[in-house]
Amino acid sequence: MAAAAGLIFAAPVLLTIVFAFADPPFSALMVWRGLEGNGADYRWTRLDDMGQALPATVIMTEDGRFCAHWGVDWAAVAEVIEDLGEGEAPRGASTITMQAVKNLFLWPHRSYVRKFIEVPLAYWLELVWSKRRILEVYLNVVEWGPGIYGAEAAARHHFNVAAGDLSWRQAALLAATLPNPRLRAAGRPGPLTLRLAAQAERRGRQAGAYIDCLK
Repeated sequence: MAAAAGLIFAAPVLLTIVFAFADPPFSALMVWRGLEGNGADYRWTRLDDMGQALPATVIMTEDGRFCAHWGVDWAAVAEVIEDLGEGEAPRGASTITMQAVKNLFLWPHRSYVRKFIEVPLAYWLELVWSKRRILEVYLNVVEWGPGIYGAEAAARHHFNVAAGDLSWRQAALLAATLPNPRLRAAGRPGPLTLRLAAQAERRGRQAGAYIDCLK
């Protein structure tokens, strides 16, 4: 058991160094979904080729303090704890860095064990990779529908355009589905997704200094 746990942690530590220079050929999430019987449409695209709208809207909807934290947003964690203490519905506090770690190296099912591994790996990712690299990898491996991975596959599947040609509205629709992309469809949005996309578009267009680390 100890050897298995050590391997689960050691492999991502080493692969983080490798993937600082080489693009991941697949992710752990793709493997898990493959075991569930799903295929994988995965097309790597450089961050520079994704345009401005998608990176900005994703940062502003998923992790507004992405450029300010070092892997874990403890301010967001404190807010979640405060909300729970006041009886409000639980919400996530995962950063884009933590989600990149989870999607690339770990498993999709929530557990304290996964979170225990995820947090130190998020700090390691921030140490080895630039913010641009973290966002680039995340946007290439994140799931945007059953079997749809990354910005390029998502843009073509949902809107029949390249990732770099996404409009602000289309980028916002993709960002709005990220909390549950297997139930929400950017190309066929329901009322909730449309409402969230309107907020995402507005926040993305006003990102300003919040995305300075991408320059």
